[in-house]
Amino acid sequence: MSKQSKHLLVIRLSAMGDVAMVVPVLRAFAQQYPHVKITVLTRAFFKPFFRDLPQVSVFPAEVRGKHKGIFGLFKLSKELKNLEIDAVLDLHNVLRTNMLKYFFFGKPFLQIDKGRREKKALVSGEIFQQLKTTHQRYADVFDNLGFKIDVSKPVFPKPRPLNNTLLGIIKKDAQKCIGIAPFAAHESKMYPLDLMEQVIKTLSKTYRIILFGGGKRETHLLNGIEDTFENVVNLAGKLSLDEELDVISNLDVMLAMDSGNAHLAAMLGVKVVTIWGVTHPFAGFAPFNQPFDYALLSDRSKFPKIPTSIYGNKYPENYKQASGSISPETVIEKIKSLIPA
Repeated sequence: MSKQSKHLLVIRLSAMGDVAMVVPVLRAFAQQYPHVKITVLTRAFFKPFFRDLPQVSVFPAEVRGKHKGIFGLFKLSKELKNLEIDAVLDLHNVLRTNMLKYFFFGKPFLQIDKGRREKKALVSGEIFQQLKTTHQRYADVFDNLGFKIDVSKPVFPKPRPLNNTLLGIIKKDAQKCIGIAPFAAHESKMYPLDLMEQVIKTLSKTYRIILFGGGKRETHLLNGIEDTFENVVNLAGKLSLDEELDVISNLDVMLAMDSGNAHLAAMLGVKVVTIWGVTHPFAGFAPFNQPFDYALLSDRSKFPKIPTSIYGNKYPENYKQASGSISPETVIEKIKSLIPA
């Protein structure tokens, strides 16, 4: 079965950045194959990611609830079969989705090639070269079913109008807006906060700074930054995901780590400057459609083992603050260069 398929199930359960990276691929697919319906199996929380794709609907996976364990997955497969799916594209390829594959026996079920061997060679130092991007790996799964996708000429949604509540919170006026998301899942992927404060101090003199984060600790730290500098607004804990995406779509630039916020901005067509600690864009996780020089990299002459891991969870202790080798001036000048006067 290939282009005769009328309804595809696409699976990508987590994490936030990985799910966000699916969106540009599905947007290109929808433009090139408008007759094909897509159902995305993912966490209900991520549903807003797909809000501007009318061909795409989200089926929530409750993997910690009614879909937990082998019996829960069997129940999930029965619910999905009721949707009259023609083929399944597994963009996750983990134990849980491999169990689903068993329940979909007899149905075309294609899975992503994560490139584990070449990624292992990259972090071991055996090679140091650009690997296939995750976006292309996603597109390849569609290609294997007969749907060739061209992701090289993306079209993005227009910035969302901000309602009066959001306008009141971010105090948006004629100033250019820079989003800053200073946190990541691992400390080794974060820019040292004292250096980030230097960046914010300088940029806030000219631009409106919007801070993004989540969780009590991050919110507390960002509140401190908001209180310290003029022209800085912390959104952590204040908005729904839908509202956060509305704000992000109106940014002039997003500054983020190798993290989910970078991918949220990129999927909306926003310019994204990324800071990389012990990870590296060569692994294929750079945000979509961003020039390579938008990625600010740690100094490999001082930290030659970079990338120490794909996800930033493994590194020598003295590499924890490798991104500190990137000067605040470098970050500031890169952002300024992307904002028209």
